[in-house]
Amino acid sequence: MNKPGIITYDDFMKVDLRVAKVIKAERIEGTKNLLKLIVELGENEKRQIIAGIARWYSPEELVGKLIIIVKNLQPKKIRGHLSEGMLLAADTPEKPILLTVMEPAPPGCRVR
Repeated sequence: MNKPGIITYDDFMKVDLRVAKVIKAERIEGTKNLLKLIVELGENEKRQIIAGIARWYSPEELVGKLIIIVKNLQPKKIRGHLSEGMLLAADTPEKPILLTVMEPAPPGCRVR
């Protein structure tokens, strides 16, 4: 029997975490916090992710970065824009710190 808030190994394995390369980033007009990112997940696979990080990160500093995303999250419309995943960040009091990789890893690599 699991304690409340504890997930099983099988539950964790359902979450598909991947390395993604930011190939395009832009502010979403009419919002203060939202950026639209286009990320590459390997050969011919691109996704759009809407992220509430514009107060801390400029689009220019994100392009080319290798970030970690949840690939198998159900798509959701955010302020009229489809988000096809979620980037991961550490939630610190100062700002969200984007999760990246220490060494270059090919876009699309599974994170475990």
